[in-house]
Amino acid sequence: MRLRALLENDALGLRLLGGEDELDRTVRGVMTTDLKDPSRYLSGGELVLTGLAWLHEPGDAEPFVRILASTGVAALAVGEAELGDIPDDLVQACSRHRLPLFAVNESVAFATITEHVVRQVSGERAGDLAAVVDRHRRLMTSGPAGGGPEVVLDLLGSDLDLRAWVLSPTGRQIAGAGEPLEPGLAASLAGEHLAATRTGRRGPHRIGVAGTTYSLFPIRNTGRGTPPPSRDVRETVLSDWLLAVEADAGDWPAARLDLLQGVTQLIAVERDRRDAARTVRRRLAQEVLELVQTGAAPAEIAARLRVAAPVLLPGLGTAPHWQVVVARVEWEQEPGQNAVDSGPVAQALLEEILVDPTASGAESADRIAVAHSGDEAIALVPLAASPLPDSEDDMPPVALGLHADALLSAVRTPLSAGLADDGRLTLGVSAAVHSAEGLRGALEEARHARRVAAARPGRVCAAGHHELASHVLLLPFVPDDVRRAFTARLLDPLRDYDRRHRAELIPTLEAFLDCDGSWTRCATRLHLHVNTLRYRVGRIEQLTGRDLSRLEDKLDFFLALRMS
Repeated sequence: MRLRALLENDALGLRLLGGEDELDRTVRGVMTTDLKDPSRYLSGGELVLTGLAWLHEPGDAEPFVRILASTGVAALAVGEAELGDIPDDLVQACSRHRLPLFAVNESVAFATITEHVVRQVSGERAGDLAAVVDRHRRLMTSGPAGGGPEVVLDLLGSDLDLRAWVLSPTGRQIAGAGEPLEPGLAASLAGEHLAATRTGRRGPHRIGVAGTTYSLFPIRNTGRGTPPPSRDVRETVLSDWLLAVEADAGDWPAARLDLLQGVTQLIAVERDRRDAARTVRRRLAQEVLELVQTGAAPAEIAARLRVAAPVLLPGLGTAPHWQVVVARVEWEQEPGQNAVDSGPVAQALLEEILVDPTASGAESADRIAVAHSGDEAIALVPLAASPLPDSEDDMPPVALGLHADALLSAVRTPLSAGLADDGRLTLGVSAAVHSAEGLRGALEEARHARRVAAARPGRVCAAGHHELASHVLLLPFVPDDVRRAFTARLLDPLRDYDRRHRAELIPTLEAFLDCDGSWTRCATRLHLHVNTLRYRVGRIEQLTGRDLSRLEDKLDFFLALRMS
């Protein structure tokens, strides 16, 4: 139980004198003492009751409070029956050592408080605990309508005063009761859990963070409709959820541990249900991928995309842009060791990585379609198009895309712990494409970006399309599809605009480059006023996001025009 619960119980006659910021501390026991040094009888987490018989002179308060704080007691409660008002030096000492201090009304016996605390925290509350277990069991047998993880976590809080959260392997919060975990703390807990799991330690794993102990329970697949559980932990460590409980399970009775195991089973059933619902999106991605890789006609691919768009972006109303992300998980193999089937691992992990790390709940992953081919996971990510800022109404929309570095920034630490010293995750991101014709080039571009990432040091690496600059395209091993995707990304927005407005942006771009960026010579060649030329060049830069005053962007346009 928590100190806050004691304070809220009027029958206990407690009045808070200091430590309001520490009221979420957990009380694990109670001790009454009038010894000047009771440390030998303290193990941490106790509510200490005292009548101040040890207090003889003002200097006695400081060492007594220092001893209590060093042993990790939860709080000090002082009876008012003998002295009336609590001495100021005791209040100040508790404040210095951040030890919550209560005054006990003279009408309340210490035995009343002791009985209440023992009744709340003792493992002998078999009847109450059995009722909680039964309630959870009924939830578990009620199927998907049982209310999901949030309901069972609420019950843990209300019946057992346990704060708990369901986390993904990257530390993203799937469910929780009350205040969410701070993202950095959640990522740290996930990383500790993955590291402990890789060492073969059995859960729950007990982790101390900033003076608070958390117990981490694995949430494993129930096996319904799935292959038998693998003996190799590497096939599941990067996809299993975990239950983080703010408590030390090391001294729990067997009944309470069994209860928490039952909770993880309930959440695992819910995980299975959500995975089954994701099957449709995975199938859509697999079908589109097969069409792209077999060289199907763009019209056939476009038809399949029209089916996928409403499923992945319901209510969008217009065809989205698409981006391709490729990921691979690779494990080092010892002689005689069985190979790990990395495709499903990469698939589940990529589905998690593509979710906004600030989004809570499992349903936030419902707009991501990921297939796997061999050891490679491939995501088809729809992007809602947004109009250019400060642009004309008829300007074509642009897609706000994913960036490789941003995808991994929040998950690199926990995933590195799960990969340990024998695994690697590499990821590549394509540019956004707006049609079926561009998907094959986007896939090759993402694959090539992943190979760039694989050439870097580190357990978790990513590269994006922006790193495949024009000088990279000159390398002989770069696939033709990557070159075509690069050209289309730069020139297609200009061609589309020319087709709709007869603006002659492509001829203007060619002339501007031929004139080495000279405004006067280019305007003379095109028989334009310089202001008209500046307007066209500005439109080119706005449509492509490039700057024609930069040498690198001029070179990119030059090569794109030559390869088109």
